[in-house]
Amino acid sequence: MRVAITGTPGTGKTTATKLVHGRLDEYDVVHVNDVIETESLYTDVDEERDSVIADIPAIERHLDGRDDVVFESHLAHHLPADRVVVLRCAPADLEARLTDRGESDAKARENAESEALDVILAEAVDQHGFEAIYEIETTDAPPEAVADEIEAVISGERAPSAGDVDYVGYLA
Repeated sequence: MRVAITGTPGTGKTTATKLVHGRLDEYDVVHVNDVIETESLYTDVDEERDSVIADIPAIERHLDGRDDVVFESHLAHHLPADRVVVLRCAPADLEARLTDRGESDAKARENAESEALDVILAEAVDQHGFEAIYEIETTDAPPEAVADEIEAVISGERAPSAGDVDYVGYLA
């Protein structure tokens, strides 16, 4: 099984996935952003956003043939997966998390607006269909509880869910 953990930056993907890694010995855990960096799997650098433009086909080739893998990134939903976990966080809290970790106010605001507009959720549903999506609200959840929910997705104990979280009021 291939499980993608995705969400807007700041939703808790890396923290929760590191906890899951310690619990699921039979699964490899791949932090896609680290692979992009170490393997130079990008096509260009976006100077304005201070980020790289990921080479999705190259990332797919890098992960090809790997089963029983959990991969994590805000781009993970663009990769082939059996189940896609979309972590969600209230935009105001997300914006605060991002500025606390040193992101610019503009970048934090852009990500908060993206979260309010369900950008990653919509992309994930478009690519994988509703039946493969598992939305998890992380705003007030401790990382251990988020990891528990991810484990429930992997084990099949949790039903698919998409569209349960609504932050559009943030934009008002």
